[in-house]
Amino acid sequence: MLALTPARADADTVPPFKGNDTGGIIAYPLTGQIDIRALAINHCASYGKVVKFLAVEAHYGGYISFSCRWLPYAAVDRPLRARY
Repeated sequence: MLALTPARADADTVPPFKGNDTGGIIAYPLTGQIDIRALAINHCASYGKVVKFLAVEAHYGGYISFSCRWLPYAAVDRPLRARY
């Protein structure tokens, strides 16, 4: 019975922005529409962390990946705190 049902093309779509406390991905086509840097900074700041951009796939269907870190690289002081 299930073999006769057609597969949906939109069943495995990924949202343009997806993330959690360890990082996330942003769809590359959003670079022309919004400030992706501010989007990633605000996302990581909501967890009390700082953003570190990892990779960019600069083509249609590509993603920009980032991680959320407790401390920036080479920091010896306490973690940064975001206050809103």
